[in-house]
Amino acid sequence: MRKKLVSVLLCTAMAASVLGGCGGSSDKKDSSEKAKVSSDGKVLNIYCWNDEFRSRMISHYPGYKKVDAKTGKIGNVTVKWNETPSKDNAYQNNLDAALKKQDSASADNKIDLFLVEADYALKYVDSDYTLPVTKLGVTEDDMKNQYQYTKDIVTDSKGVQKGISWQGCPGLMFYNRDAAKKVLGTDDPEKVQEAVSDWDKFNETAEKMKAKGYKMVSSANDTYRVYSNNVSSKWVEDGKIKIDDNIMKWVDDSKKLVDAGEADTYDLWGDDWKKGFYPDGKVFCYFGPAWLINFSMAADEKGSIGYNGGWGAAEGPQGFFWGGTWICGAEGTDNADLVKDIMLKMTCDETIMTDIVKKDDDFVNNKPAMEAMAKSDYTSKILGGQNPLPLYCTGADKVSLDNLSKYDQGCNEEFQNAMKNYFQGNTDKDGALDIFYKAVKEKYPELSK
Repeated sequence: MRKKLVSVLLCTAMAASVLGGCGGSSDKKDSSEKAKVSSDGKVLNIYCWNDEFRSRMISHYPGYKKVDAKTGKIGNVTVKWNETPSKDNAYQNNLDAALKKQDSASADNKIDLFLVEADYALKYVDSDYTLPVTKLGVTEDDMKNQYQYTKDIVTDSKGVQKGISWQGCPGLMFYNRDAAKKVLGTDDPEKVQEAVSDWDKFNETAEKMKAKGYKMVSSANDTYRVYSNNVSSKWVEDGKIKIDDNIMKWVDDSKKLVDAGEADTYDLWGDDWKKGFYPDGKVFCYFGPAWLINFSMAADEKGSIGYNGGWGAAEGPQGFFWGGTWICGAEGTDNADLVKDIMLKMTCDETIMTDIVKKDDDFVNNKPAMEAMAKSDYTSKILGGQNPLPLYCTGADKVSLDNLSKYDQGCNEEFQNAMKNYFQGNTDKDGALDIFYKAVKEKYPELSK
């Protein structure tokens, strides 16, 4: 599992606030205050949930020397990777516990840099634990080529940017080329797009796939982010839980797919869900950004569809984005200059950005670099020699954050969990909605139906 998506504020009155006890408004520091940092540390402590950023550092950060799986060297500074998987909120729990001890931690144990995902970025950004990037010395001019939405996600309630990312995450539909040829008569991306250009056509194609022995998607959850990224309202308005019409469309469309045997109800990232990464899994498509196909679809494993260059990319029924990883400097770091340099080189250096695309098939947070690569002879082996970057670039320009809210992570998770009961026939739709409302109110007691 690599990523998921969007927000919970820290230090609010929410009972579910993981970093509860960080103080009320009287303890809140103004972001304009001088950051309490230094640059004489001997150990750079990085907190993360997987090896993605570590692999990027090893491959692309000048002067980084790998010592072992969890240790590196940059000059005279030892780099320690504190990696805790995200499952069951373990990463956040570990990070939160460490941040609470930041003031009393010894120099070699202070957190210097930590990573956050879009789903919960605001929880940390709108807290005293993160440093404004400008306090580290990263300027607006340094970030001028980055996609605006990647800045907005990590901007706090006072308008101060407190994180930075090397990647952009517009999403596409990745389709099984062999299945496309057998069922649609072609694997040409433009022709495939015609067959899935809206949800009605997508569902019609699902019927055709079923007739030839293919699931349209591995799980109903595969399409959730596409629908949830195209809502017209926030999850919560005036303290009341609101389910957008497009979310309910996902419910109705997914129920039909499941009942017709055109999709299952697997949890994302599980072994059953992953079967479609291989030809015998008989799955037509998955939805996600570049990180999905590169890190989550077994592209390095012999016999997988990705290893054999058997995927293609199309826009799909609706554009969307999903996830992303942001670098945050921790208040109290004693390696401020090094944190700044990592941010600059790994997120602002166009040469390094371009190299990441070429070597890792990632979509990076540098608009000129991506537009140049989109017009180049770049191709993706995983995608059968296709250049998906023009599609990604178009998607990145359309990303809207108008309906983000601090409740997104909890609401999205609980809604999918509740609807699984409906899809599997364990309850009716109203029963599933009751399960959802109960779960959300337990997580956020201040909300009402």
